Amino acid sequence: MSRLRMHAEHHAVEKLGWLRAAVLGANDGTLSTGSLIVGVASAHASHGSILVAGLSALVAGALSMAAGEYVSVSSQADSEQADIAREKRELATDWSGEVAELAGIYRRRGLDEALARQVAVELMKHDAIGAHARDELGLSDATTARPFQAALASASAFSSGAILPVLAAILTPAPYVSWGVSIISILALAALGAIGAVAGGAPPLRPTLRVTFWGLVAMIVTGGIGQVFGV
Repeated sequence: MSRLRMHAEHHAVEKLGWLRAAVLGANDGTLSTGSLIVGVASAHASHGSILVAGLSALVAGALSMAAGEYVSVSSQADSEQADIAREKRELATDWSGEVAELAGIYRRRGLDEALARQVAVELMKHDAIGAHARDELGLSDATTARPFQAALASASAFSSGAILPVLAAILTPAPYVSWGVSIISILALAALGAIGAVAGGAPPLRPTLRVTFWGLVAMIVTGGIGQVFGV
């Protein structure tokens, strides 16, 4: 007696959405917070002032990311709801036209006319609005806009990156804060670049070098500004 096994395939593209958001958020948190601390420390500020600046950057950045993501995804959710409402009206007033529209989509995907219409009719009998949302509008449970979740995820990603340079500033003696924060931030950025590349199925070297280079540039520029104003 043979047994049928489920064949599950996993592709990197399935992870690209959340991966991109998480890596970008953590990169932003590490780079912006670390650079700010380096700039303040290079201006010969007191250890307390450096810590206040770092914590303020962490909190302000996380809230800014959350607010921006919430507004953006809320706008997307409003657009999705408007599209769904329009589809419901069209289904109520022109059922046959909506069947033809859905069948046309399936014909363009390779089905012959008779089969395309049969599939459209059967799917619409089962869940008309779901069929049109998925195949006409490109909406699904996986892609539905969720503002609160998006805001929380962005704030968490930013904070997870920003906490590293803040901890480095706390643990490093005052005269060496710039160096300590710079080293920790660059190492964190390199690690994030490598993790993001590997998780996305790409070779890690180029992304790691790319994010490390721009991290160094940011640290050098902010450190130079701190030196100028400190003098």
